[in-house]
Amino acid sequence: MKLYCKVVAILLCLGTLLLLYLFVGNADEPPLKGAGETRWLPVSSGPGGRAHPLFAHFQPVRAAPEEEEGAAAAQIAKREPRLSRNPGKRSPARGKFANARRPGKQKHLKELPSRQWMHLAVVACGNRLEETLIMLKSAVLFSYRKLKFHIFAEDSLKPEFEKKLREWPSSYTKKFEYNVYPIAFSVGNAQEWKKLFKPCAAQRLFLPVILKDVDSLLYVDTDVLFLRPIDDIWSFLKEFNSTQLAAMAPEHEIPKIGWYSRFARHPYYGTTGVNSGVMLMNLTRIRNTQFKNSMIPTGLMWEEMLYPLYQKYKNYITWGDQDLLNIIFYFNPECLYVFPCQWNYRPDHCMYGSNCKGAEEEGISVLHGNRGVYHDDKQPTFKALYEVIRDVSVLLFGIFVFNLIQSSARSYSRALNGLNCSSLRKKGTVCIRSVHKTLCVGLPSHGVCVYEGWLKPSSSMLKQTSNPKAW
Repeated sequence: MKLYCKVVAILLCLGTLLLLYLFVGNADEPPLKGAGETRWLPVSSGPGGRAHPLFAHFQPVRAAPEEEEGAAAAQIAKREPRLSRNPGKRSPARGKFANARRPGKQKHLKELPSRQWMHLAVVACGNRLEETLIMLKSAVLFSYRKLKFHIFAEDSLKPEFEKKLREWPSSYTKKFEYNVYPIAFSVGNAQEWKKLFKPCAAQRLFLPVILKDVDSLLYVDTDVLFLRPIDDIWSFLKEFNSTQLAAMAPEHEIPKIGWYSRFARHPYYGTTGVNSGVMLMNLTRIRNTQFKNSMIPTGLMWEEMLYPLYQKYKNYITWGDQDLLNIIFYFNPECLYVFPCQWNYRPDHCMYGSNCKGAEEEGISVLHGNRGVYHDDKQPTFKALYEVIRDVSVLLFGIFVFNLIQSSARSYSRALNGLNCSSLRKKGTVCIRSVHKTLCVGLPSHGVCVYEGWLKPSSSMLKQTSNPKAW
């Protein structure tokens, strides 16, 4: 009898231990097989770049530990509801259950909530329709976050803009919104403003007055092309100190060959002046600041300063509104942030030898084809880059880059030593290095690849591409 009781007691203990093992052991369940392998995940369209949005929002990535646990949970979701985790938010008081989600909610991999819009403004008059559309196209191609376009145009161009933008693929029209505004000048003689330098160029001076609901804005000329996400230049806003309210690049890098340092008959910023073709602005600060000036001892608000300033210097300025901006920031240098030359790269940076070190080291971020170089043969490399973005019809961006390289290579072969900017030919990948950085990281076999210093699409990508609809 005693032996029988001992056997029963032992069996009961073993049974209890087995139950404890089954219930308690599941709390520390090991990850499912394959959870740590490289896999395809949808990625958010944010800067910092996991993948460019044109790659169908998929990229091979190594799952983070929290994501690995999420993948395991997703595999057994049908079998047993599980609590999900929200990485990065732990409460010391609640321990490992701090990230628990309410029961009943299923885990989904979804995009991040929409972030603040990036605002881009441009002014188009005369025959600038195509140039403006190509610039907007490059902005969409090279951006992660959503954009709001503020297009200031003559009345005759408004229906043309609306027609052309409606023809763009829906996958891209959902990345931006736009408004077309009439040309308007709030102070002074409108016809006088309109004819200042180039048709309608002075409109940029009135953006803080017209766009009262916009906090920050990037203005660019129509002859600008983005070769890097706008998100990156937009991030300069975070680097402004408490007095800075606008950012521009220098007009030249070397004073002895710069235009302002040799020919200007009016005050200008710094030693070489600044170029206003790419101008990042905190409009709220501009509207709320009193600016020092040479007209009265006290400060003037932006709008009330513009016309008197023009009247005083109109016989001394050559480059119109850009000269007026140089005069303003000559008297208010603490208000200006100067960003590197690769963010406003012009023929001047290579006509007299390469003099933009930032572009040599990091590549051209924003290409500014002033002097009409997109439409003549004086600078074939500039023209080739413009034509490639104009003609791109492939929605897989890697193929676009391949076409970009091919066209650039053709332009290099035409850029003989006697032509200006032949240094771009010698530098090789200066023009597309920023494109490389934007697209190639983390895409070893499914997208754009590095091959002997050049970019080319992988064979798998070529097989997947079949005559997509043209823009």
